[in-house]
Amino acid sequence: MLNLSSALRLQQGLQTAGTTGGLQNLRNFNNQDFEHLRSLCLSQGLLFEDDIFPADTSSIGPNLLPKDKLQQIEWKRPRELLRNPCLIMDGVSRFDIIQGEIGDCWMLAALGSLTMQKQFLEKVLPKDQGFQSDYAGIFHFRFWQFGDWVDVVIDDRLPFLNGNYLSVHARTSNEFWPSLLEKAYAKLQGSYQNLHGGYISDALVDFTGGVQMQFSLKDPPPDLEDVLKAASKSRCLMGCSTSGWMRNTVLRNGIVQGHAYTVTGAVKIRFKNQWEHIIRVWNPWGHGEWRGPWSDGSPEWDYVEPEIKEELYRKKNDGEFWMSYENFREQFSWLCVCNCTPTFLDFGDQRHTGWSVERHINLWNPLLATGRSNWSSGAVSKNPQYFFKVTKHDPKSYNVVISLIQKNAEGVHDAQKLKIGFFITTENSKVLKQDFSLARDVSSCFNLSPGTYAVTPATTEDREFEFVLRIFVKNQDDNENSNSQLNPAPPMDVPRQIQDSSYKAIFLKYAKQGSAIDALQLQRLLNDMVLQDEMTSVGGEFSFDSCRAILALMDLNSNGQLTLQEFGSLWRSVTKYMDLFRREDRNCSGFLDVYELKSAIQTADAFQNLAKGGPQVLMTVTEWLTLVMYI
Repeated sequence: MLNLSSALRLQQGLQTAGTTGGLQNLRNFNNQDFEHLRSLCLSQGLLFEDDIFPADTSSIGPNLLPKDKLQQIEWKRPRELLRNPCLIMDGVSRFDIIQGEIGDCWMLAALGSLTMQKQFLEKVLPKDQGFQSDYAGIFHFRFWQFGDWVDVVIDDRLPFLNGNYLSVHARTSNEFWPSLLEKAYAKLQGSYQNLHGGYISDALVDFTGGVQMQFSLKDPPPDLEDVLKAASKSRCLMGCSTSGWMRNTVLRNGIVQGHAYTVTGAVKIRFKNQWEHIIRVWNPWGHGEWRGPWSDGSPEWDYVEPEIKEELYRKKNDGEFWMSYENFREQFSWLCVCNCTPTFLDFGDQRHTGWSVERHINLWNPLLATGRSNWSSGAVSKNPQYFFKVTKHDPKSYNVVISLIQKNAEGVHDAQKLKIGFFITTENSKVLKQDFSLARDVSSCFNLSPGTYAVTPATTEDREFEFVLRIFVKNQDDNENSNSQLNPAPPMDVPRQIQDSSYKAIFLKYAKQGSAIDALQLQRLLNDMVLQDEMTSVGGEFSFDSCRAILALMDLNSNGQLTLQEFGSLWRSVTKYMDLFRREDRNCSGFLDVYELKSAIQTADAFQNLAKGGPQVLMTVTEWLTLVMYI
């Protein structure tokens, strides 16, 4: 029997910072603080030079260009190019963007969509910088990474090859926000080379912290037109891509093969006494457009009402064009839609509809996620499970979206992705749904009947990795909460510090000379990391004896200390059993009574012949963890 955690704090609403992570907990990338570094440069009369992402070939990448061309790269600051550079001229627009020599159309297509949604743009592009006052050659931009917003600092030296921009540049010669933002994103990814080829879905999530869904245009769902309409109405970010091994090959109809575009609009208009669904698309090259029906200068526009034509039609060689929904499906392979919550699924009669979201950040346990066991229903319960409840159901709409994101190892930007996915199980442990893909982000939508469900992340390989799991559940007919602002703090099954921390970082913080942890250090670690809120601290602290006993169970060398590998096994058990404690403590008392304890031990698959006891038998979290570590 699945038990929904009473400790979950559901966040309810439509679009707020709660689902994307607010800037209150903004993290400095590589511990570089923009304000501090700028003040330091201004006080010393220097222009900032970033030694982490330096102006040399290491920031370009070894394989982006032939070796002889790499040696010809020059780095120039905007003030070396012209007298009065500006970060932004007359606002930010997709038409500012002209793709350079780097094959990052996927990122620029997402950026083009970002410029249309100011609620996201203001997070990515801070206003406290420029080339006028307080200029010190330093800029910063913000991106969402693995559950948090990070602030990325760069200097303003840009790469040039034979006098031309290697990177993206603005249509206006003295505007530099596209070039500098692209450089910050390249730094986040490790090099410019790592921008050469990618997925628009990844960039959309990095720019918003939202949830993305991809739809095949070759085998589209029957309600795809409704998705497009809802996405356009609710200010979603959208992009699309073409297939083809011959990248950047321009077809006779003007469409580029192996290329990413921005979807900038979707409307239905009257055409020859009937309704026509047309899609507006933008090419990040800044030129090159569709030449078929509804393109610039096509005769279809002559049959559109004058006021509608005046509103929609622009004949410019700016890379943007209209096309019919049928041609859109024929010419493009994938559509990607992204927003804070899955508002693109709010079509039909969706009044008073909102989405709740639960977020879980955890470390993958390869011992529970390898081999054939991943694909068998009997093994599902042995992997970490995350519970959610569906209360409303409309057979005509989706009510659950699951998003699973895998994180690259620290400092490894070009590592091969794992094939990841998840199972959805019912109360009787029946595997209802499963979805696996070789991608950074696996997201799927479902229509589930009312009930309690569990999501079990899984992978097909024996490798440890960190993941973010987000569960979005639609709440219908909730007049009071549907328009409420979300709490920016993410809901948790276990303490946020436990969820968000890599066990390696925790180990290094408490380890003796960085190499081992003894019982005293383990005691301090558990009391700091586990007993950090009112509920878990009511039973007192971990004793030295209990920590020594726990340590002995994982101490394979019997030397009274834990290595990093031994601590990793311990920490996975701690997070697993803390999650179980909170689920079974239904009244949030900080104790397990005898009935809750029986259920917890049964769920933990231990002590099948538990002796009967009276209702006065109580167990604190410290006692619970000490007990289950012996299982």
